[in-house]
Amino acid sequence: MKRQLLDILACPVCKGDLTLEVEEEKDEEIIAGTLICEKCNEKYPIEDGIPNMLPPELRDKV
Repeated sequence: MKRQLLDILACPVCKGDLTLEVEEEKDEEIIAGTLICEKCNEKYPIEDGIPNMLPPELRDKV
């Protein structure tokens, strides 16, 4: 995931702004980390460069 994507992403639950916690980054690409909603405090994992933006109740079912 590119950092610029953060400018257009919003929390799918409440539409709040997201902050980024980076665990692994390579060549300006976020490989692993977490997106955190500033409004409802929901967390969305980033794995293999892909943010999982499914709401929490749907995330475990996929």
